[in-house]
Amino acid sequence: MAAFDLDEGVISPGGIGYDINCGVCLLASGEYFEDVRGRISELAKEIYRQVPSGVGHGNTITFSSKQLDQVLRDGAPRMVAFGYGETDDLGHIESGGVLDAADASKVSNHAKQRGRDQLGTMGAGNHFVEIDRIDTIYDHNAAERMGLFEGQVVIQLHTGSRGLGHQIATDFIRVMNPAMPTYDITVPDRELCCVPFCSTEGQEYFSAMSAGANFAWSNRQLITWEIRQAWKAVIGSSPLRVVYDVAHNIAKVETHEIDCQSCPLLVHRKGATRAFPGQPVIIPDGSPVLSARSCEV
Repeated sequence: MAAFDLDEGVISPGGIGYDINCGVCLLASGEYFEDVRGRISELAKEIYRQVPSGVGHGNTITFSSKQLDQVLRDGAPRMVAFGYGETDDLGHIESGGVLDAADASKVSNHAKQRGRDQLGTMGAGNHFVEIDRIDTIYDHNAAERMGLFEGQVVIQLHTGSRGLGHQIATDFIRVMNPAMPTYDITVPDRELCCVPFCSTEGQEYFSAMSAGANFAWSNRQLITWEIRQAWKAVIGSSPLRVVYDVAHNIAKVETHEIDCQSCPLLVHRKGATRAFPGQPVIIPDGSPVLSARSCEV
């Protein structure tokens, strides 16, 4: 994690990552594991059927160019408006599932083409949907506030902005490397390229990155809808609710106290999440796609 002054600091795709707004969402059921133990295998198979996963796999749910631009601009609220979720979900997503700095026009057509059929898809690598059972609770007050209890079935999903986010990073690394000499910036590796946040290149990347972040929140929102469809088909009762959705590859403008003064900063988080008071921090362990295990709260 790194933070920079808005006027004198830099912005770096490498400090955010190729998979913009890769993040984790936790869904909670009202069911005890013992009550649905016999249907877990069927549930895993149905989730696998509902949620496209693997390298290059697209979704049968597609969006027009206009709808994709709306998603890039509006994030998860737009996905809910399309019918893929509930308004209550948005209150349990970091930043409400949208960064206002997003500008779809700063995202290349190539990036949009790569992401066109990838909303609602998992991808590969360490991304997963995981059926969990809460095994141990250490902070009962916090668990109660979040509606979590021992023996409860919960579902985690971990994915990000797919090919669209990767292409945004690739595009702007190509822009920033030749631009750095203009700002007397040198770095030991091209992947560490950066430009002043207040520069034209910096502002255009921030707008595109924000659009990529909105795409990722929309992706997890649509996957949440797909998981709910699987849950309804197999379990039927007690609909799944969003406990929290948190990003770990993102840059955001935030106000923090430095030397007893409130200062606006550009905070890069690569592989790191916010950990503000009262906010859940969800840390996955890089498990394979569609597994069942115990977890601790």
